[in-house]
Formats: sequence, C-alpha cells, structure tokens
Amino acid sequence: MATERQKAIARGLTLLIPGAPWADAEPIRQAAAGRQLKTLPPSVALWLSTVAHIRHVHTDYDALLAEGYDQPSARHFVVDQINEVLTTWRATRLLNPDSDDE
Repeated sequence: MATERQKAIARGLTLLIPGAPWADAEPIRQAAAGRQLKTLPPSVALWLSTVAHIRHVHTDYDALLAEGYDQPSARHFVVDQINEVLTTWRATRLLNPDSDDE
C-alpha cells in the first residue's frame, strides 16, 4: 500500500511533467520518494529529482564533468538542454538559469 507521501509524489509527478515517458517518470518518482529526499516536501523532492534525472540522462552534463568542467559551469551549460526536455514533457515549470532553484 502506498504511503501518503508516495501518493503525493505520484500526483505531483503527473502535474509537473504530464508528458514524461514512463521510462523517465518512474526513476524520477523513485528518487523523489527515496531516503535522501524524505525530509523535503514532496513537491521539492520531485523537482530536484526531475532536474537531476534530466541533467544526467538527457544532457551533456556528465561529459562536461569528465572534460574537467566544475559542477557550476557544467550545470550552466546544460540549462537550455534541461528546459528543452521539460518543454517536451509539457512541464509546468522550467529551470531558471539566473537563479539557484534546484
């Protein structure tokens, strides 16, 4: 049986990224429900999990790190790629390149 937190994450996922493929939505849901994020509100855990998943799976972020870029620089260079994926998934929120909202 799902906990209230798990239900809130599932509802939030549907609202945040309604067009995400299941192959992406499921690992995002699992990460948001994980131990590392359990102290955060479900909506915050979901947003952080979504951005992290897209960053690592759908952008050049890891390649940039391997080339020697530091994390802030690599994150800066992939903001547009992240927002493209979010837009494709019909996200209700985008990553703001001028703020530290992740």
